[in-house]
Amino acid sequence: MKKYLIALFAFVLTIAFMMNWKSEQPAIANNIPTSQEQANVQLIQDYYAAYAESDLKALKTFFAPNITWRIPGHHPLAGEKHGADEVIAFFTQLAKGNFKADPIFFQAQGNYVVDIHRGWSNVEDGGTQVDQLFTLMFKIENGKIVEAQNFLTDQHQADAFFWRVYSLKPLPDRLAQ
Repeated sequence: MKKYLIALFAFVLTIAFMMNWKSEQPAIANNIPTSQEQANVQLIQDYYAAYAESDLKALKTFFAPNITWRIPGHHPLAGEKHGADEVIAFFTQLAKGNFKADPIFFQAQGNYVVDIHRGWSNVEDGGTQVDQLFTLMFKIENGKIVEAQNFLTDQHQADAFFWRVYSLKPLPDRLAQ
């Protein structure tokens, strides 16, 4: 547990640095969030509520048409997803793995919202499980998520899980035509 807390602390510091470095808005006096920042946090909270209900149609309403969603790792679901349809296809696959998210923390600055959540799956087949803390950094424009970057505490655990649950077809069937 200690290594997860250290990793979480490192994530929060990294995200805080990135938000301050990239922020296009001046610092807020007394750290009081603006009404737009509160609206952005509410948007992400509502997104998690739709995710908890596995409501893919509702999820899509949170995404800008040109959204970019980045998933780190070396597994079949890793990489950049471009556009709302690709992001929904990713979430469709996550649902097949019984993947869940329990939000813990939200913070906004300017157009960015950072969350920390417990991500886990209850696939019970005796193989590698995933249960760890994730951080997402969302960029919000015009009330829609335009960009999301995932960070996690144990990439090796996630890679092992996703490779086990989402195997690739044998060659040549896995290659695009």
